[in-house]
Amino acid sequence: MTLSPFHLAIPVDNLTACRNFYTNVLNFEEGRSSDHWVDYNFFGHQLVIHYKEKQIQDTATNLVDGKDVPVPILEWF
Repeated sequence: MTLSPFHLAIPVDNLTACRNFYTNVLNFEEGRSSDHWVDYNFFGHQLVIHYKEKQIQDTATNLVDGKDVPVPILEWF
């Protein structure tokens, strides 16, 4: 089977906490980084966490089992 690598970018509003989670909890191998992003080896793929300031209008909700579940609005580019 041939691997078709992909790049997954995830916006985060707390780079330090997320870096700790991906590095120390999930034990993902950290690659390159800057003060605004960190990339990881995600089973041969590239997972990148990018700092993005939290904004109120970036969150929508969906009703699930009678509760509003937050759904971030992602920017596709």
